[in-house]
Amino acid sequence: MFCRFAAGAMLALLALVSAAEAGGCPGKPDAPGTSRIAGIDPLQQRHAGLLEYEETLPLRDHEVVLTFDDGPIPPYTTMVLDALAAECVKATFFVVGEQAQGHPDLLRREYREGHTIGTHTQHHRMLNRLPPGAVTKEIADGIASVDGILGPGAAAPFFRFPYLDPTPAAEDRALKLGLMIWSTDVHASDWNRLTPQQVAAIAVARIERNKKGILMLHDIQQRTALALPMILRELKGRGYRIVQVVPTANVPRAAAADGRWPAAVH
Repeated sequence: MFCRFAAGAMLALLALVSAAEAGGCPGKPDAPGTSRIAGIDPLQQRHAGLLEYEETLPLRDHEVVLTFDDGPIPPYTTMVLDALAAECVKATFFVVGEQAQGHPDLLRREYREGHTIGTHTQHHRMLNRLPPGAVTKEIADGIASVDGILGPGAAAPFFRFPYLDPTPAAEDRALKLGLMIWSTDVHASDWNRLTPQQVAAIAVARIERNKKGILMLHDIQQRTALALPMILRELKGRGYRIVQVVPTANVPRAAAADGRWPAAVH
């Protein structure tokens, strides 16, 4: 049932993230922008993230995919969205179901502004401590919460385990639901007691090691929200480009025309 990623009429998505507009930021020529929209078939590539897996997204040199976990929650998700909008940057949000239910307007804003919405379970529990049936329910309920707010099929088939801590059995259940499992290539340790400047410095330094990759951040942290403008500007200054990832499997090509997903540019 969770492979139903059909087109849905979606507010302002088609105006904001069409492939033709990727890379531009009207009135702000120095803004990072979003350089391209990359389509990934989640039924072909089942995992992404070198922190845990041997494969990751097929990014080019100096390309970065921004991801945010654990939200939405005010005021920090709001600050993150404001920072992304100011620089015309698109990201992927791995949403916790109960957070979405508590702050549905923030989730709607993420989607309306053209970000990719993945899921991160219903309650952000450690799934390796739950029985098998409860694991499936946690994953499925997280998806249902997002789709209940945004409409059927709104959640992308992208899933990240809480604490990046799957068991083989939990991973198998997620894959059987048609989900692509995301880990990350680098993170900024932003759950620790760091200053925003330290979060930004760690994020950029770790990206510089491989000159590309998925960056995992947390939009529930004030330090992250304050660090994000610094991260974006520093990446821009070092020649990095931001890429948005969208699913291609089971999404009709006509979806881009009516606002469900933008067309992918490879």
